[in-house]
Amino acid sequence: MAYRTVEGAVEAEVVEKKSRFIAHLAHVETEEEALAFLDGVRSENQQARHNVYAYLLRSGRTRYSDDGEPAQTSGMPTFQVLERAGLADVICVTTRYFGGVLLGTGGLVRAYTQAAQAALAIARIVSVERCVDISVSVPYPEHDAVVRRIQEAGARVQGSAYSDKVQLDVRVLEADADALMRALTEASRGQAALEATAPFDAPF
Repeated sequence: MAYRTVEGAVEAEVVEKKSRFIAHLAHVETEEEALAFLDGVRSENQQARHNVYAYLLRSGRTRYSDDGEPAQTSGMPTFQVLERAGLADVICVTTRYFGGVLLGTGGLVRAYTQAAQAALAIARIVSVERCVDISVSVPYPEHDAVVRRIQEAGARVQGSAYSDKVQLDVRVLEADADALMRALTEASRGQAALEATAPFDAPF
């Protein structure tokens, strides 16, 4: 089943009354990966007052923590930003360096929300789908016809190599894989050698 997540990891910072809020947003696939990312942020920011976090996993596991901030002022707002964006397999850890001015509950909610939103704004959002990779080996005369069929199917050429034949690495949605392989066989007049992987989840 397709889902939306972020690619890699990004950081964004907002400043509210001299307090710095640094949001670290990353793709994770398990609770172990989420906790390891959290530990990494904590170890890099040992002088910080708080490392608030929230994560949502495709497995249905979710968790958030105010990490010493007043209840419901930080972890929950961070969680809500991720949830409203429709994301899964994602964690946001926001590090706060206190600036000496108390913000109040409203100020904290606003700052943590803005920090998570700022990270989300610069992150690359990707849709993860069930895919199949197809290795296509085809004689040069049939190359153009094969590429046209790949494009018509909405598939993507991930890489290519040229020797005595043309080698194409093609990624296609699982639901379209069988039809594409039939189309490539037809377009190449039976001369294409095709080899497909087992289905897997990947950005598409």
